[in-house]
Amino acid sequence: MALQASMNMSAMSTARAGVLCSKPFKNHRKSSIVCKAREAVGVVKVVTDSSWDSLVIGCEIPVLVEFWAPWCGPCRMITPVIDELAAEYAGKIACYKVNTDDCPNIASKYAIRSIPTVLMFKNGEKKEGVIGAVPKSTLAATIEKYVEA
Repeated sequence: MALQASMNMSAMSTARAGVLCSKPFKNHRKSSIVCKAREAVGVVKVVTDSSWDSLVIGCEIPVLVEFWAPWCGPCRMITPVIDELAAEYAGKIACYKVNTDDCPNIASKYAIRSIPTVLMFKNGEKKEGVIGAVPKSTLAATIEKYVEA
């Protein structure tokens, strides 16, 4: 009985926190949670040749774009940092990633010679680039230059 009450309280707390559950907690062994947080604002999304103009160039807020490749070790190191920044600046910037193997035209257009490279865009124009797996503070300082207070 105490376990059931505890599970019900946990379900209520989870609902208050904004996590969407497909089923309420009824039985510890059969509980099923489907988190919708990944679909929320503040998630780094993939951009391609076909979506570049509408998502990056046409965006009304500043855009951070990470150029990466799956085989690149430093790219894998910086991915969690970009994810954190996307969450922290949700609604203030849009974050996208471009796989340079899949979209060489975009990489060529912006003279991407090394990966990871992070570019900042504002009003459809490239404003600044950061090359390499840099600390979070370096990327945050770059973002702050283009985010309106």
